[in-house]
Amino acid sequence: MAWRMGAGSVLASLCMAVAAQNTPGTTSIYSCVDSQGRKLTSDRPIRECIDREQRELSPSGTVRRVIGPTLTAQERAAQEAQRRKEQEEQARLAEERRRERVLLARYPDKAAHDAERANTIAQVDEVAATAAKRIVDLQARRKTLDQEMEFYRKDPAKAPMTLRRQLAENDEEVLEQKRFIAGQDQEKRRIHQRFDEELAQLRRLWASQGAVPHVPGIDPTR
Repeated sequence: MAWRMGAGSVLASLCMAVAAQNTPGTTSIYSCVDSQGRKLTSDRPIRECIDREQRELSPSGTVRRVIGPTLTAQERAAQEAQRRKEQEEQARLAEERRRERVLLARYPDKAAHDAERANTIAQVDEVAATAAKRIVDLQARRKTLDQEMEFYRKDPAKAPMTLRRQLAENDEEVLEQKRFIAGQDQEKRRIHQRFDEELAQLRRLWASQGAVPHVPGIDPTR
């Protein structure tokens, strides 16, 4: 059962606390202000205040704990979803900070970043150069095959199936190597884009550390 109390009635509160203290079996007093502004007290959690904060008092009137509003299943689900969202955001920020520390450790200055870019591009160029050399070898082989085909110039249909197959395979492999080289050109563009994005991020990180690397003729804020 809950009793009404006028707002600010301190004397009444104390009297009730003393009375509760002297009542056998009373161990806690619950107090709250309901939706109509009434101050209620009871010897058990107050139903009228299920949607708002309640205070659990000792028989002496001291606050033992503050009980939050009882949530509905939908409210609890929403609260849990919000908690997970906050945890995920915290994890994302922590991972972002970790990546930034790794990036700074790997590239303490622009010279280190430029060297890594150049090394990565050089590896792609080396692979593309191997493909280009293969094309030269295939073209040389094609000349030999063309010379053999000269014997059947008047009637190519009489050329041996093996020779015709070798010519077709030569053409296909040249096209394959050219496609591969084109793919390496695209890879170089992707590499430059990645390094450009990293450099923009590194400039901010270097600046935040107060250690913007100076490169003659280059504005470090660009």
